[in-house]
Amino acid sequence: MKSIEIGTSGIFVPPLGMGTWAIGGGTWWGDQEDSISIAAIQRAVDLGIVWIDTAPIYGLFHSEEVVGKALAGRRDKVVLSTKCGLQWRHTTPLYHKTVDGTDVYRDLSKQSILEDVEGSLKRLHTDYLDVLYTHWQTTDLSLYPVEETLDAFLTLKAQGKIRAIGASNVTPDFVRAYRAAGGLDVIQEKYSILTRRVESELLPLCRELGVSLQAYSPLEQGLLTGKVTMESVYPPGSTRNANPNFQPERRRKALDLLKGWEDLCAKYNCSKGNLVIAFTAAHAAPVHVLCGARTTQQVEDNAHAMEITLSKEDLARMEQDIQALQL
Repeated sequence: MKSIEIGTSGIFVPPLGMGTWAIGGGTWWGDQEDSISIAAIQRAVDLGIVWIDTAPIYGLFHSEEVVGKALAGRRDKVVLSTKCGLQWRHTTPLYHKTVDGTDVYRDLSKQSILEDVEGSLKRLHTDYLDVLYTHWQTTDLSLYPVEETLDAFLTLKAQGKIRAIGASNVTPDFVRAYRAAGGLDVIQEKYSILTRRVESELLPLCRELGVSLQAYSPLEQGLLTGKVTMESVYPPGSTRNANPNFQPERRRKALDLLKGWEDLCAKYNCSKGNLVIAFTAAHAAPVHVLCGARTTQQVEDNAHAMEITLSKEDLARMEQDIQALQL
């Protein structure tokens, strides 16, 4: 997989990145030893997975703290992104949700964004971010106008504290508004072979405007790795329990789909997860694919996907199989 540019930022990076939501731990994912997480991040960088993505809300600062430790002495080797706009320093009229007993609010005001970034820079032990995303968008533009949000980003860019502007969990209208207000380089959206809503409007719009797409959850929280079975059960509070693709009918269709591709896994000498990552990157090209990982073993498996070039015939076959699911 060749490096591709993030929007028109001048930042080029391989299509496969590492997400660190699960590394934050907490109720959603369960905790683990930081040393295991640090080893996984460092192994990713060694293998060429150099776009490392995090956010303050992942583990309520814990993910950023772990990433900061892992990148000590390696900052110049990575493209680092984090997010802003969700905070718990104070209340706002826009309640987001409660995370591990802490009420979190949306705040896309200039002052709050500048404060978010200062905190992130300290936790990540760096003086700049390659990409800064708004994590979730405002539901009240009269309270937080896009123009004010972009003013914060442009101020940070002028100060050399960020290099590229991103927005996560957006609509086409927000993409257009960001561009009109001063710029947008990349959006981060959920996208997998089972969750394809970005293909209808967002992906074509991004291609038209020169905005990159970074796809998160391409493996549907592990469902598309081939390691999940119909008997797999998750504890109360797990995000998988709320994922429609983990419900019995859709799960069965997904597992049958993967089973039907076993000959392709043998052909390309890869895992089912590798095959899905390679397809996603090729089908929606140019797209950056963001895969979460918690261990060096998971990182090493993901990295193998960068070595796969699917033939046109196999891409067409896989697309036909996916459409036949009628999800």
